[in-house]
Amino acid sequence: MVVELICVGTELLLGNIVNTNAAYLSEQCAALGLSCYFQSVVGDQAERMTSVLDCAAKRSDIVIMCGGLGPTEDDLTKEVAAKYCGKELQVDERSMERIAEYFTRRDLKPTENNWKQAMLPEGAVIFDNNNGTAPGMAIETDNVKVILLPGPPNELIPMFEESVVPYLKKLTPGIILSQTVKLCGVSESRVETELKDLIDNQTNPTIATYAKTGEVHIRVTAKADTKKDANKLIKPVVKDIKNRYGQDVYTTDEAVTLEKAVVDLLIANELTVTCAESCTGGLLSARLINVPGVSDAYKAGFVTYSNKAKRKLLGVKKTTLQKHGAVSKQTAEEMVKGIALETKADVAVAVTGIAGPDGGTKEKPVGLVYIACDVKGNTTVKEFHFSGNRMIIREATVSAALRLMRSCMLEYFSKVTFGEKK
Repeated sequence: MVVELICVGTELLLGNIVNTNAAYLSEQCAALGLSCYFQSVVGDQAERMTSVLDCAAKRSDIVIMCGGLGPTEDDLTKEVAAKYCGKELQVDERSMERIAEYFTRRDLKPTENNWKQAMLPEGAVIFDNNNGTAPGMAIETDNVKVILLPGPPNELIPMFEESVVPYLKKLTPGIILSQTVKLCGVSESRVETELKDLIDNQTNPTIATYAKTGEVHIRVTAKADTKKDANKLIKPVVKDIKNRYGQDVYTTDEAVTLEKAVVDLLIANELTVTCAESCTGGLLSARLINVPGVSDAYKAGFVTYSNKAKRKLLGVKKTTLQKHGAVSKQTAEEMVKGIALETKADVAVAVTGIAGPDGGTKEKPVGLVYIACDVKGNTTVKEFHFSGNRMIIREATVSAALRLMRSCMLEYFSKVTFGEKK
């Protein structure tokens, strides 16, 4: 089946908001085996919205529209879609009750226009919104199914996963199943080249690669009559990919992030961890602490942005800073050794770099980063060169730090296994 996406909102056209919904919905629809050939962004104007919807409905089986379901006058998506599909709006009592409960729980009083969100197209399939007041819906006609979702991602994503995915699965015959192989430390271009034989010969299952910051995800999707049959198709392909990439594969579980994989390694081996951060300013610690159960491993985090903090809290020598500078291999090494000694953690990681946009020189340009990792006294320091704006460089640094932590731990475990370390 063919699906088309329409994102509604003048703020998207003006660039005030980044359209993350399109990226999310595209990826999810692909995982469900739905083909998406077109996407559109349209402002909050009824005539233009109708024109875009008409075009989409004539060439697609399913149209997903997101945004414009709010209580204000310029929220027109529901009204436009209902009129196009020939459906009258009517009060949905259950939605009225849910909206009332939403405000009561927060000790707030709804305004009159909030009840507009309970006016829904006759016969529509209603999707409950457990994170806001605007219900989602599917308007069904003989030729097309129009799905309407709220714009805020914290409402759209859970609604899609809880309600829309089961709805879409009912529309497609058979079972569509996906499994994702997640790699770290390899580029998408390399993966695509190395998997060319599988990609060129794919029929069922299909293989798609997705680039993430410092990662590549390979999604293997199969269609079959039953879940068991789909698994049989997926299993040998996933096994082949894992054999090709070995330790570069950190999980085949969609729910597992790189930081969770690192935390799982720490906990499984009863190791503690601590962080010393300069240019990342606590982002690395935040990624680790976001993992449930990390309290069993995480000891402390230091944001040592100034040279004085590096000296006082981590024991970095004044002569090291004067001779080599704050952004240097020598400083990163002293940072990691200092924090490991201070906190007595089994694993320590330290980051220092130039995130920009200022501060770079010819010898030390913006994007130069040193990351050090110490596992039970075994220290590794790596030099990285990242590009992009300040936030991109910081996020790339965090991803690289997680990858280095993982590789250093795996290397240590390997040496212990073969009796090289104690």
